[in-house]
Amino acid sequence: MALLALRDVTKRYPGVTALDAVDLEVEAGTVHALVGENGAGKSTLLKILAGAERADAGTIALDGTVLRLTSPRDGLRCGITVIYQEFALVPSLGADANIFLGMEPMRRGLLDGEAARRDAARALGELGAAFDPSTPVSRLSTAECQLVELARALVRDARVIALDEPTAALSTRETAHLFVQMRRMAERGLAVIFVSHRLEEVRAVSSTVTVLRDGRRVWTGPTAQVDEPALIRHMVGRDVEYERLAAQGGRGAGAGGTSDVVALEVRGLARRPRFADVSFTIRRGEIVGLAGLVGAGRTELARCLAGADRWDAGEVLLGGRPFRPRTPGDAIARGLAYVPEDRKTQGLILGLLVRENATLPSLRRFTRFGTLRLRAERDAAAAQIAAVELAPGTLERPAGTLSGGNQQKVVLAKWLLADADVLVVDEPTRGVDVGAKIEIHRQLRALADRGKAVLVISSELPEVLALADRILVMRAGRLSATFAAAEATPELVLAAALPEGHAA
Repeated sequence: MALLALRDVTKRYPGVTALDAVDLEVEAGTVHALVGENGAGKSTLLKILAGAERADAGTIALDGTVLRLTSPRDGLRCGITVIYQEFALVPSLGADANIFLGMEPMRRGLLDGEAARRDAARALGELGAAFDPSTPVSRLSTAECQLVELARALVRDARVIALDEPTAALSTRETAHLFVQMRRMAERGLAVIFVSHRLEEVRAVSSTVTVLRDGRRVWTGPTAQVDEPALIRHMVGRDVEYERLAAQGGRGAGAGGTSDVVALEVRGLARRPRFADVSFTIRRGEIVGLAGLVGAGRTELARCLAGADRWDAGEVLLGGRPFRPRTPGDAIARGLAYVPEDRKTQGLILGLLVRENATLPSLRRFTRFGTLRLRAERDAAAAQIAAVELAPGTLERPAGTLSGGNQQKVVLAKWLLADADVLVVDEPTRGVDVGAKIEIHRQLRALADRGKAVLVISSELPEVLALADRILVMRAGRLSATFAAAEATPELVLAAALPEGHAA
């Protein structure tokens, strides 16, 4: 008998069936992967499993007992913990306080802080954590916050732990450490559900995989018996080729190659202690990839170029003219747009409609005498939404109701409409399924073919290798190598990114 069994679980929202009679069985002592395109129903299933959403039909049973989950508290009480991408932690509290939040140990009617610290230290120690349990969560890295969430599940005697895209912001080493902990939890008899778009990770850590497509379960089987192309076919219902999109031959922006016109030049830029002495150029019609490990200074560099942060030394030329934006608005006005890595909090206003998000930086084009010309705004937004292959019906929906991949397309549509000359894109496909990823890659290449200059920051080497005409590598805040697309290999790029003295 499976430890966790879902039968005919169905969930409908107005105009859409998110889950359609889904069955799922997860055995104790296993890591069970759950994959599918954005919008396939994975997040909805996890919310129902956690008690955050209620199914319209179907049952959830744990060890043969049918559960009634009406709130997250019910899920926790039954031994089910779901760890989302956005951690449910209180930043100002220590790791120990977060671990025991809501179930604090008491002694004679008073909080027993010493017991909380001791037991938190024990749970974190079992997970290989090396930080002080009293450290405020705001000072912990993403990987360390993940360990706090896992420790909280362990002290609550969780029997089922579901992790939603847990590796999205982790380095290669941090991911490997997380996988070790997942396997250890499975060895202790827990059922671990692993949701990820990274199919190579699914194959590395799971024993069983279930594929959802359009709210339905379309395949379940042993991971060892399915290769990556077959998984992708199950996910999208067709063959998908992960093609190389770097410009091939030809000179002249807009002709499938780069021009000789420098769009962006960075000279000796520094924002200590994050990065220093960074110099590079991007030509019109060129995609430059910026690779490196998490913490190498890539995002900090992008934020300076976008006007979100100030740099300490060096200079930047945009279109041959000095460029030192004081705000993101200054950068946008000069023709440089920034797509941040966190689309939910920095790239979109989730409560606004897709149309309103798409036209936000370009509203002056649609106003006359202080009045918004709604028809002109709607027509322009519709054209760009179609260009990024979003359905017309999404135009008047709140951006927060879209899947992660579709939200990223809205961000791209926004900057397509703004017609920026230079686009800086940080982790363009984080948390995006393989089908949407390839569509986003094609949009970025189309921008370059129109003569735009594109800087792509990505932690995924296959993405950088597929997209970039040139690849820059950052290590410990400095540029460590530059490669032409034709000569770059995963081994060379990784060797340049790793700290000196570490072999790839």
